[in-house]
Amino acid sequence: MSQPILVIGAAGGRQGSTGNRVAKLLLERGLKVRALVHHVDNRSESLRKFGAEVIPDDLLDPDRVRKALQGIKRAYFTYPVDDGLLEATAIFAIAARESSTEMVVNMSQLQNTSVAPSFRNLQHRLADQIFDWAHVGAVHLNAPPFFENVRALIAKTVSDQDTVLLPWGDGNAVIPLVAAEDCARVAAALLSAPDAPDQKRYELVGETPTVNEITSVLSAVLNRPIRYVDIPDERWVQAVQDRINRHALEHLSSLWRFFRTSGIRKGESGFAINGAIERLTGVTPQTLEQFFRLNLESFVGSRPGA
Repeated sequence: MSQPILVIGAAGGRQGSTGNRVAKLLLERGLKVRALVHHVDNRSESLRKFGAEVIPDDLLDPDRVRKALQGIKRAYFTYPVDDGLLEATAIFAIAARESSTEMVVNMSQLQNTSVAPSFRNLQHRLADQIFDWAHVGAVHLNAPPFFENVRALIAKTVSDQDTVLLPWGDGNAVIPLVAAEDCARVAAALLSAPDAPDQKRYELVGETPTVNEITSVLSAVLNRPIRYVDIPDERWVQAVQDRINRHALEHLSSLWRFFRTSGIRKGESGFAINGAIERLTGVTPQTLEQFFRLNLESFVGSRPGA
């Protein structure tokens, strides 16, 4: 593959960082990567040392996006949980079509429910259609929350109080999850394959634990009892509003409400594990237990004797 593969969000963020993972996986395979980064810093410099062509991005600037897509046949698209998803998707889709891009692997969200769980999820459903209408070979990765999202939500209270404080109901709600690493490996496999994939949409569910099962797994990994306490939405919003942007806060609040009230159980609707990750990558998906063991330090913090 002589042309570089364009990767959005290549510097990575605070949680899933799928763009960064995809860029590194492609570089490890000896492929050329054009890495779009929001800021030129130590993270982007690391990619440059790996061999990537690093370009500062602004997905809401049509001219910059057009230049970034020049000569690009394959691209990975992702957008943070913030305002601007539909605008960025439309700008990118138009520019990709103008550049005769043949494949856009698009990081999206689960869509196998008749009602969108949140406004952000509805935006993803619309964004997917924009890519389809642009005829740029869109392949949608429909993923639930990442393991990394769970870690970010519970690390502090588990470290300080041995407690998970979330508005997830009585503990029996199913929370579909997946490792960001697995999603990145799927994206890299699709982007580096010699031929176009046989599907245009892949549901990437790694595990479907209940809230109580999440707590039980974490207790076993940490070798200390961790309890789950259901809290009102208002208390959770108040606790996290200083570190989560308004768009993400609305999305997560709606998502938690959907999970605890939907009545969906394991194996139903979009909560089913279908083997797509292992089929596309040849590797068994990471389990929640494995993820917790790899991230033990997140749940220790400043505990006495730690």
